[in-house]
Amino acid sequence: MRPSSRRRRPVAPDTPVSRRRVPMRLLLPVLLLTALVAMLMLRGYVHSEILADHRIRPEAASDKVPEEIIDGGPVIDTRNGGTGSLKVPDHRLVLTFDDGPDPKWTPQVLDVLKKHHAHAVFFITGTMASRHPDLVKRMVDEGHEIGLHTFSHPDLSYQSTKRIDWELTQNQLALGGAAGIRTSLFRPPYSSFADAMDNKSWPVTRYIGSRGYITVVNDTDSEDWRKPGVDEIIRRATPHGGKGAIVLMHDSGGDRHQTVQALDRFLPALKAEGYSFDNLTEALGAPSAHTAVTGLDLWKGVAWIFLVRASEGVTGVLVAGLAVVGTLVIGRFLLMLVLSAAHARRVRRRGFTWGPDAPVTEPVSVLVPAYNEAKCIENTVRSLMTSNHPIEIIVIDDGSTDGTARLVEAMGLPGVRVVRQLNAGKPAALNRGIANARYDLIVMMDGDTVFEPATVGELVQPFADPAVGAVAGNAKVGNKDTLIGAWQHIEYVMGFNLDRRMYDVLRCMPTIPGAVGAFRRSALERVGGMSDDTLAEDTDITMALHRDGWKVVYAEKARAWTEAPESVQQLWSQRYRWSYGTMQAIWKHRRAVVEKGPSGRFGRVGLPLVSLFMVLAPLLAPLIDVFLLYGVVFGPTGKTLVAWLGVLAVQAVCAAYAFRLDRERMTHLLSLPLQQVLYRQLMYVVLLQSWITALTGGRLRWQKLRRTGVVGAPGAGGHTLTDRSPAV
Repeated sequence: MRPSSRRRRPVAPDTPVSRRRVPMRLLLPVLLLTALVAMLMLRGYVHSEILADHRIRPEAASDKVPEEIIDGGPVIDTRNGGTGSLKVPDHRLVLTFDDGPDPKWTPQVLDVLKKHHAHAVFFITGTMASRHPDLVKRMVDEGHEIGLHTFSHPDLSYQSTKRIDWELTQNQLALGGAAGIRTSLFRPPYSSFADAMDNKSWPVTRYIGSRGYITVVNDTDSEDWRKPGVDEIIRRATPHGGKGAIVLMHDSGGDRHQTVQALDRFLPALKAEGYSFDNLTEALGAPSAHTAVTGLDLWKGVAWIFLVRASEGVTGVLVAGLAVVGTLVIGRFLLMLVLSAAHARRVRRRGFTWGPDAPVTEPVSVLVPAYNEAKCIENTVRSLMTSNHPIEIIVIDDGSTDGTARLVEAMGLPGVRVVRQLNAGKPAALNRGIANARYDLIVMMDGDTVFEPATVGELVQPFADPAVGAVAGNAKVGNKDTLIGAWQHIEYVMGFNLDRRMYDVLRCMPTIPGAVGAFRRSALERVGGMSDDTLAEDTDITMALHRDGWKVVYAEKARAWTEAPESVQQLWSQRYRWSYGTMQAIWKHRRAVVEKGPSGRFGRVGLPLVSLFMVLAPLLAPLIDVFLLYGVVFGPTGKTLVAWLGVLAVQAVCAAYAFRLDRERMTHLLSLPLQQVLYRQLMYVVLLQSWITALTGGRLRWQKLRRTGVVGAPGAGGHTLTDRSPAV
């Protein structure tokens, strides 16, 4: 991007922007980001971690639990206000598996069951069923029975009835979407035997019954979650004396290879002893626990599974994008640090000169395009009058309606000319100024910018090298006393000027800032002057010069002070125009990628770097903050915060180095963390809006920013500001 506060002509009557489309474009980036965050939140929601079934609950009294329940079987039926329990008949085993389905272990369990022609009951969680619906469908298709194990595996003894209802409803929703059925079987998380029922769990069991569910606990626990070894799992799972049993195992929640191995030995061994392995309802001789889901409930379930799958896909893309942006960000930081250091060493070494014709002393024409700059133009012109390099000043009034031209003429300053034209835009104003300029070296600036006495002289020194066609100056924020001004100050010093050092070394400077830049007249004439093909005429002309074979360099000592936008709305308008204009310029010069010579070099080096660092990386950078939010909400919170602080630390190091190179006070960096939280988000949405405008073929109106004239002219001792701004 470029630190330039350009003045633009109003929208012509024949180039309207639909009032209905503009608000939509403002809304689309927000909606898109919201949708991406929602997908990520959904993914985190269904990836909540499941704890193994060995949670130890404090002991509670059981005097309120009916004796027929404590002394009864593992199948508890409290439907319709009743209190009853059932046991599995002798020589019948009901294998139950909790916490699944798991993409690794559940298929292996199903394979072993199929191999030995056995059925089982799978108590699934809603989170796992939502993520792996195909496995739930396979369970049903292969004749197994499904039971609910809540959606997110909480201890229901400590939950409200509202939360219990939600857990059941969400679990049924996932089951309906995965297999098109509902079930009447339920197993509470962290449950064990019927005789372990206490005054905390019994009310839950009664309430579950009132909702139409049969609660299924167990009377034989393999304790496979302990991984005690295959032999021990088989021993604990085997009932005594031919009795029937409900056996508890797990197909999820950790490494289950011992469970799979034990199952492969357990099934044939007990079949040889006369046992059969049935579903619960088969073992009890009862109707199936499954009923078909139809109508709206079915569509809700299908929609839920679709959204979960979509969130998985979107998250996969986002993770890939995060890897890309991480590589780009770290790569850019490393390039900036290494190459900017190399640039500083080169231009600051003793005896450095730009070329054989140094120093450059010939007079310079300074062009000041102005459109309604009455509040700023006097400061701008007076700052130029202090220049220690010979100059002529040409103020091109682009159809101002606030008396800008009259103010300049009334100043009566020697060497200052005013050229008037009908409103035609900044490129036309600059071309008019070029046509009226007397000298071969031309400096361009904005009407709200002030120069230091040495700025022009420093800016034209690189022209001692006859291969140099243009020079980028060091634009700085003058009104940095406000928070938004301080944020832009950090951005200018770090994001613009540190970048320019890097691009200078790589010989692919993307933009001569409109606030402070110099050109060789012959270079401008060879590329056809300033073009109005894009909203970023400064980037457009810079790329054209590269393609024509000219060198474009950065002069760090050529400082200019510009008035940055002071409101979010003005900042949005400015950066939207910059972003969209940069995209236009990249597209306009895209053929350079396949051309030969200097144009081809810029096309294969400069354009990819500009596209990566100015368009792609900033567009993907929100992923860092999105995953920060994800990690804070879903964990691991500590590691996530450490990673984010690490990224912030790297940025702080780069910013501090940039401030050191520019000899700026480090105190302004105190607002850097807040800038990363708030300011960056605004820039993300602006860039996203620019992408949407470009992809939809939208047209962007010229927008004039309101100025206050806060950046004052430099005095005899150097740069000064009005009372609102701190001294520099």
